[in-house]
Amino acid sequence: MIKFIFDYFLLLLAIIIFILPIIFISIILFFSSNNKIIHWSKRIGKNSNYFYMPKFVTMSDNTPDLPTHLLINSDKYVTSIGRILRMTSLDELPQLYSVAKRDMSFVGPRPALHNQEDLIISRKKLKIDKLLPGITGWAQINGRDDISIKLKVELDNYYKKNYSFFLDIKILFLTVINTIQKKNIKH
Repeated sequence: MIKFIFDYFLLLLAIIIFILPIIFISIILFFSSNNKIIHWSKRIGKNSNYFYMPKFVTMSDNTPDLPTHLLINSDKYVTSIGRILRMTSLDELPQLYSVAKRDMSFVGPRPALHNQEDLIISRKKLKIDKLLPGITGWAQINGRDDISIKLKVELDNYYKKNYSFFLDIKILFLTVINTIQKKNIKH
């Protein structure tokens, strides 16, 4: 219940803080990305159910439906505006919608893409899939783009076993610090 209340408190605060940047980014994307603003990514949510997670469009239309780290020469697919949005994590702002819908929380294991079978299976074995996925999480602040699936699952399991309100606060704080420092952000 505390997590639910905290998510909605943060959601209201985030909307107040980010409404103007969301509008500004949407206008820029509308005129520079063939009128496309949002990309809906098929993800695995709580209890291994599918949901569609919104992100600002950062990649070209011909990008294969793969995790970015598996793309060969992923830089060729990222748009110039997309590069800025990804490096600042502003491409994640539409996920506030997913928090409002309760498909996601602010903190939890990052939702796997529908085709990341190794990650999905490993999380199911440890019942990590019973958690609501998050915009950020323990694995995000401990490696983000630089960690293996095995380590990601270990970090997600640590979060599951050690969850507390204060751990969520720590993760949110470190997410802000890591984003400002661009720590472990490759694309």
